[in-house]
Amino acid sequence: MERTENENNVDVSVAPAGSNNKFPLSFWEVTVASSVVLGFVFGLLGVYLTMPSSDYSFLKLPRSLEDLQILRDHLESYTSDYTAQVLVGYCVVYIFMQTFMIPGTVFMSLLAGSLFGVFRGVALVVFTATAGASSCYFLSKMIGRPLVFSLWPDKLNFFQAQVAKRRERLLNYMLFLRLTPTLPNTFINVASPIVDVPYHIFFLATVIGLIPAAYVTVRAGIALGELQSVGDLYDFNSIATMFFIGVVSITPTLVSKSKS
Repeated sequence: MERTENENNVDVSVAPAGSNNKFPLSFWEVTVASSVVLGFVFGLLGVYLTMPSSDYSFLKLPRSLEDLQILRDHLESYTSDYTAQVLVGYCVVYIFMQTFMIPGTVFMSLLAGSLFGVFRGVALVVFTATAGASSCYFLSKMIGRPLVFSLWPDKLNFFQAQVAKRRERLLNYMLFLRLTPTLPNTFINVASPIVDVPYHIFFLATVIGLIPAAYVTVRAGIALGELQSVGDLYDFNSIATMFFIGVVSITPTLVSKSKS
C-alpha cells in the first residue's frame, strides 16, 4: 500500500496494481498455518493410536444437538477408562476450532458439562478457549494482517479506533467485549494483535470474561436431553446478568473519560 498526497495535501491510500487479485497470504505464511494444522493432526493421531480398536464413525464435529447427544452417548463409556485420551482429544479439537475460527465451540462446551460436570467442565472450557484464543492471537500476529484487512476492513477500523481511545483502561474495555456481543469473539481473537492489544491484557480479559458464558453453557450440558435448541441456553436473566457485568467493567473507562 503506497500513500500519495493530492493538491490539498490530503493523504490518499493507493493500492498496488493487481492487489485485488492477489492471494492475501504469502507462501511462507501458508506454510506456517499448514504446520499448525499438521501439529493438531498429529496430536489427534496420537490419541487415536492409544485408544482400543473399535468403530469410531461417531467421531465428528457436532453441528446440532442431535449430533451432540450421539457423541455424548458414545464418549461416556470411554471417559472413565480412557480419561487422559478423551481429555487430550477434547482439548486438541477445541483449541483447533478456536485457532482457525471454526464455528461450533458452543457444542463442545455443552459436551464438557455433559461428560465432566460443572466445575471441571468450566475449568476445561475456559482453559481450552483461552489456549485457542491465544493460538489464534499469535497466528494472526504472524500471518493474519492481510487476511483481516481483506475480510473485515470496516470492523477492523472501528475496533482500532475504540482501542486507541481506551488505551489507558484497555483491560476494562476488553472485558466488556468478552462479556457482551458487541464484537464476535472470533474477530476479537484475530484482530487484537493487529490493533496492538498487548497479549497480557488480551489473556486476562479472555480468562475472566469467558467464565460467565462458560458456566451457563456447561451447566446446560448436564441436562443436555432437555435442550430443544441452542437458543434455550441463554434466557433473559443470563443475558441481562452478563450485560450488567460488562457495563460495570467498562464504567471506570467512561468515568475517567468524562473527568478528562
